[in-house]
Amino acid sequence: MSSAPADDSPKSSNFLRQIVERDLEQGSYVGRRFAGSPGDAAHHAAAAVDPARIRTRFPPEPNGYLHIGHAKSITLNFGLAAEYGGVCHMRFDDTNPEKEEQEYVDSILDAVRWLGFGWTANGVDHLYYASNYFDFMYRAAEALIGAGLAYVDEQTPEQMRANRGDFNTPGTASPFRDRTPEQNLARFREMRDGKHADGAMVLRARIDMSSPNINLRDPAIYRIKHAEHHNTGNRWCIYPMYTFAHPIEDALEQITHSICTLEFEDQRPFYDWLLDTLANLGLLAQPRPHQYEFARLNVTYVITSKRKLKQLVDEKIVDGWDDPRMPTIVGLRRRGYTPEAIRLMCERAGTSKAGGWTDYASLDIALRDDLEGKAARAMAVLDPVKLTLTNWSEVFGSAASEPCHAPAHPQRPELGERRFGLGPQVWIERDDFAEVPPKGFFRLFPGNKVRLKYGVVIECSGCTKNDAGEIVEVLATVVPDTRSGTPGADKVKVKGTITWVGVHDAVPVELRLYDRLFTEPQPDAGGRDFKASLNPASKRVVRGVVEPSLAGLASDTRVQFERHGYFVTDREAHRADAPVFNRITGLKDTWAK
Repeated sequence: MSSAPADDSPKSSNFLRQIVERDLEQGSYVGRRFAGSPGDAAHHAAAAVDPARIRTRFPPEPNGYLHIGHAKSITLNFGLAAEYGGVCHMRFDDTNPEKEEQEYVDSILDAVRWLGFGWTANGVDHLYYASNYFDFMYRAAEALIGAGLAYVDEQTPEQMRANRGDFNTPGTASPFRDRTPEQNLARFREMRDGKHADGAMVLRARIDMSSPNINLRDPAIYRIKHAEHHNTGNRWCIYPMYTFAHPIEDALEQITHSICTLEFEDQRPFYDWLLDTLANLGLLAQPRPHQYEFARLNVTYVITSKRKLKQLVDEKIVDGWDDPRMPTIVGLRRRGYTPEAIRLMCERAGTSKAGGWTDYASLDIALRDDLEGKAARAMAVLDPVKLTLTNWSEVFGSAASEPCHAPAHPQRPELGERRFGLGPQVWIERDDFAEVPPKGFFRLFPGNKVRLKYGVVIECSGCTKNDAGEIVEVLATVVPDTRSGTPGADKVKVKGTITWVGVHDAVPVELRLYDRLFTEPQPDAGGRDFKASLNPASKRVVRGVVEPSLAGLASDTRVQFERHGYFVTDREAHRADAPVFNRITGLKDTWAK
C-alpha cells in the first residue's frame, strides 16, 4: 500500500492510532470506492471498492522549503497509512499563485522521497494538485450560490473585518447578503471573467453571522487574483480560499483521516459544514473525510516561520535554504542528519493534542542512535600541532613509518580494518598538550606518559615555540616495547590516550564546525527580535587532517571521528581531491543549558 520505510520498532499508542483502529473495527469506511483518480459523486458511484483500508494525505503549499515541523506531519501521515494498510496521498495545495513556484514543488517532492516515503500504491501514482480540481471547485461554488448558501460581497476588506465582530460581539450582516441567487451567480461569473479588480469583491459562504465560532461567520471562499499560476497558467483569475479548497480535495480523493495541526481546529466546523452541504447537493459522496488535529512539532533553538527563514536567506545571515544550520529538510540533510534519525525523533516526540517543546538535543540523540552502529570510525585532528618523536631511530631504526591498524567499526568486524602509519612526526590536537597542566589533565605535559591510540606509549619532554611565543612543536620520546597489540604493550600504565594522524600520510581537509544557529531556546518568543539571539559561533571553518582511510570518500558519506563526533562529507562542496567535512553533532551533548 502506501510506500514507507521498513520499521519494525514498536510504536507508542496515541489518540490518532486509536481513532484509526476504532474506525477500522467499526467498518466506518468499508465499501468506500476509489477509481484511481479523484472525481465527484457520480464518478465515485461507478468506481471499484477502494483497496486501501484508510487514506491520509500530506498537503503542503508550494510556497517555500519544508522544515523540521513538516517532517512530523510527513512521518505521521505516511506512517499511519503504511501501518494500517492504507495509502497516503502527496498533494499540493496550490491555491495561492502569487507565492507558489515550481522550485518549491520540486524541493518538496525531493524532501519527502529523501525521508523515505513514496505515493505510488496499487499501481496508482497518488500525486495530486489542488489546481487540478479548480473546475469542480468552481461548480461547487455555483451550486452553493444556487442553493442560497453563498453570495458575492462587495464590501471593502476593512468593512468585512469590522463587520465580522469578535468573540464578544456577533457579526453584522453584509448589505449584499440577501441578493438573489441569480444576482450572485451573475456577479460571480463576472469575477471569473476578469471584469473586476483584485480585492473588489469576494464570494462568501452564507452560514451564520452570529455564530460563536468566528470562522462560521460567512467565511470568504473565493477571491480575485489576476496572477499566473504555476500549474494552470492564466486560465483563472479567481482562486478558492484554502479553507474551501482543502475539504473538497480531501473528499474528491476519498481521504478518510484528514490529519492537520491544531491551528486548524477552529476551522473544522466549516470543514464539516461544507462537505455535508455539498453531499446534500449531490456533488460529493459519503462517507466523507473527517478532520483530526494534533499539536505541531516545536523544537528548541529553531524557528520555523517561513517569513523569518526567508529573512535569514535574503539577508545572507545563512548561506541559502540548504545551509546546514537551517531547520529546513534540505539544510538538515546537508548537515548530515539521516532520514532515519529524523523519523526516530518525530516518533519519540509523540503525537498528542497538547502543545509543548522538543529539545533540539533529541535530534542529536536520535542521530547518534542511528549512526552508532553504522558509521565507520576514523581518526582526525581538527586543530593540528606537530608532535616529534625524538628517539624514533633508536626504537625503530631506519624505518620511515610503522604500520598500524584498527577496526573500521568496533562492533562490525565484517567491515574490515583501516590501516595507517605511525612515523617520527604526527599531528595531534593542540589542546592535547599543556606546558602547565590544569588539575585532572591526563594528556601531554612535560614528564607525563600517554598512549597514541593504536600506536605506542610516549613520554612528553617539552615543546618548541616561535618568536611570538606560540607552541609550534611538541616533543616526546617513544617508550620501547609498548606498541599496541604486542606482548607486554600494557606493561606501562597510562591515564591518557590521544588520537593522532601521521604527518607522512595525513589527508588535509576543510572542516565546517556547525552548531545551533540561536543561543536562546525560543528565539522569537514574546515577539522579540529573533536575530538578537543569533549564535556567532554557529559556523567555524578550520583546516585539519584525517587518516588515509578517508581519502577518496564520496559526497554525503558519514563517519565518526574518534573523540570528536559525527561528520559527513558535504553534498555540494566536497571533492575527493579537496575534502570538505561538516560536523553533524558531537559524541555527547555539550550545549550549555
